[in-house]
Amino acid sequence: MKQKESVIVGISVGDLNGIGPEIIIKAYEDPRSLELSTPVIFASGKTMQFFKNHFKSKINFFNIDTLDKIAIGKVNVVNVWNEAVNIDFGKNDKTIGEYAIKSLVAATNALKEGSIDVLVTAPINKQNIQSDTFNFPGHTDYLAKALNGKSLMFMVSDALRVGLLTDHVPLKDASSTITESLIKEKIATVMKSLKQDFGIRKPKVAILAINPHAGDNGVIGNEDDTVLKPALEKIKSDGSLVYGPYSADSFFGSNTYKNFDAIIASYHDQGLIPFKTIAFGQGVNYTAGLDKVRTSPDHGTAYEIAGKGIADESSMKQAIYTAIQIFKQRDEYNHYSKNPLKKTSR
Repeated sequence: MKQKESVIVGISVGDLNGIGPEIIIKAYEDPRSLELSTPVIFASGKTMQFFKNHFKSKINFFNIDTLDKIAIGKVNVVNVWNEAVNIDFGKNDKTIGEYAIKSLVAATNALKEGSIDVLVTAPINKQNIQSDTFNFPGHTDYLAKALNGKSLMFMVSDALRVGLLTDHVPLKDASSTITESLIKEKIATVMKSLKQDFGIRKPKVAILAINPHAGDNGVIGNEDDTVLKPALEKIKSDGSLVYGPYSADSFFGSNTYKNFDAIIASYHDQGLIPFKTIAFGQGVNYTAGLDKVRTSPDHGTAYEIAGKGIADESSMKQAIYTAIQIFKQRDEYNHYSKNPLKKTSR
């Protein structure tokens, strides 16, 4: 099976007052980065030229107005807007949020149409993107609707993969949100992703408890006994290697996580605090459960250092690399799934 020589990586520019444009530029400053992929930045030539000048970068942009003009082996910038944009580094600006959404929507449409192969999203500010036409807590929920899938926030690195039962849900609502159907859906999504996106034939997955000490037999809440454990028993009955629920407080410190291909946390901070402690800067936010590939760095807009030229592009580079690897792995998985080896008689 022949792989694509150059994967087309669409990049939404994120919050222009944050570090997104800086880490995008740094990720592609070295011409060798173009050997694996061809980037298409959804912004405008004028805007990206401003950042090039500000950061004194030597990067060369190839400006295009339509996606049929993408040049392989160049850093393409497609003009989503043409007017000059007022950049005020570190400021939370509603107008800047509107540009972030223009970039995201244009990139998502290109992904749906097949003009780009994968999508990498630079960080946005979840507050300034809200409007009557965009009412989502973040990228993951928007992409689930735009791409008609059941998305799952999957934080991945070489050392650790963490999925979430609930993501951008207030903590007071997390336990009531967790139902048997949700547990089955999220575990199935993680299992499928581990097989098709990461090439793991028989994945082992651990589930973290909802309550401290898994409820201590009902002393500290009964959700683990009444909801989580029964659901896991049903899932195990089909042969899935699913284990838990584990008490979250000692799970990572004891290195138990190293025995599994992925961990599913019950709520956002239960999973992301240990993930970012172990893998920060090398981790990637991957949206599993969609028929398209989307990744993002594992950090936010970092307003406090925006414009200073000191942002670390490591996670952006890793997001790009991971998107390419998943795209190729999924392509290979789909090929061999459609063309299984024929059994031979002896």
